[in-house]
Amino acid sequence: MFDDLYEVTEQANVTFVGWATEQIRFDFALIYSDHFYGKTLVVCMQTGRSTLLCADDLHSEILQAKFDLPHKEAACEAAQLLRTRIPSLEVQDQY
Repeated sequence: MFDDLYEVTEQANVTFVGWATEQIRFDFALIYSDHFYGKTLVVCMQTGRSTLLCADDLHSEILQAKFDLPHKEAACEAAQLLRTRIPSLEVQDQY
């Protein structure tokens, strides 16, 4: 027995981006959806690791931990590229 929490079907915008440096290759899928409250679902196509990110989350320490990157330099390079692809959250006043 289980409780059905939600089931949502929508057309999502997906971008696949890959790049290589002298030390590492990156392959990410970026899934833009209203379901995640403005955050982008970022999936590493090499490892299958995924996380929700907005531009404010793009710090090398966060990326290194979430995607198990081998060194801080790789995380800095990933953050730099993802900043051009991931939007920031705009907090809107609800009142």
